[in-house]
Amino acid sequence: MGTKESPSLLTELIYFSIKDVGRAIDMKKLESPALYARLSGKKLGSPLPIRKDTPTSLALPQPVWFAFEEVEAEGLGKVYPSAKVYNDGAVTILLRGKGYFKLDELGPLSHSPLIKSQNYSYTFEDFANRLFGRLLDAIGDAIIDGIERSNLQEEHYLAYCFLEYPEPPGAFVQNYRHIFASLLIGEPDSTLLHETQIQAALARPFSYRSDDLAIFDMDHCIIFDAQHDYEDILLIIEHANYRLLELRALDRLLDLRLDEAERDLTVYGIEKNKKRKGKTRLRGKTPQRKFARIQALRFEALFILENLENSSKIIGDYFLGQIYSRLCEIFNTEGWSRSVERRLDVLSSVYDMVKTDSAERRTLVLEIVFIIVCIVLPLIQIWQALILK
Repeated sequence: MGTKESPSLLTELIYFSIKDVGRAIDMKKLESPALYARLSGKKLGSPLPIRKDTPTSLALPQPVWFAFEEVEAEGLGKVYPSAKVYNDGAVTILLRGKGYFKLDELGPLSHSPLIKSQNYSYTFEDFANRLFGRLLDAIGDAIIDGIERSNLQEEHYLAYCFLEYPEPPGAFVQNYRHIFASLLIGEPDSTLLHETQIQAALARPFSYRSDDLAIFDMDHCIIFDAQHDYEDILLIIEHANYRLLELRALDRLLDLRLDEAERDLTVYGIEKNKKRKGKTRLRGKTPQRKFARIQALRFEALFILENLENSSKIIGDYFLGQIYSRLCEIFNTEGWSRSVERRLDVLSSVYDMVKTDSAERRTLVLEIVFIIVCIVLPLIQIWQALILK
């Protein structure tokens, strides 16, 4: 099935790259003027743009926001990079640029080396990683319990924001539904998509005014707004990705802890249906210390899960809340939350069992000592006295 030849439209491309760099970031250390000079950037304010029906009490994490120097990009003219640093260890790199593109030209852009910097060409992802490395070198001293760069978790998201369109956005999307569905899914060839996939991709549009529209998917979204009034939507997109990243990073950490617990138990033979050999120690650290570490991790996880839940409550049933709920549905944050809670319960049960077993052994030892001191030794003394007589 063919598609109509697409018109050339003024489009803003907005690329998010979000990484989890550590347990927390000391925001006071980011206030140094030398830091901004080192980044060749400046600090930006972080106002919260809101839709007309959103309460002014809406509260989302407030980052420190850096602006990098602008760069050239093929078809986009200038690209404006920036970085947001959050106190609980997340960093967002933003790349934004406008240009005139035909709809069928937009799909390959995210993987094309458009950005020109220092005689090199970069894709969005490569250039975001370069800026991230630069930022991490500058703020490394402020990161608490940092993660090795090779182990960093990340999320990427690309928004296609249309500032011009020849007809109402709903009708325009239907007229080029194959192309818009392929943009959302990330399929290079729009002619290959089955009708069921197109219907699923375009099934949940959101509009606040009669002349705007937004549709979301796992890694991409399309936004129509001739008034350029979508900063609040971008903020919710970032926030949803940011929460998903936290859950994924926590889930991965718990996986590592479960593997460690399995090794601990296997090495010392604490398994069901095995003969007791009296070896109930954990490797390296005492059960109490490992249990304390798991408890600390549990508290941190509970705070993250509570923040996730509170975000949904704060945003509520307003327009932004509906978008946030849709993104959470797409990202399956509820499933990630259940996975984290299940792993926390298993870990707590394992180490609680070992801790209890260790405590029982200590009690047994104390009982034996008590018997020796209070019963056996007196009997020996009486026996010795009788012999001496």
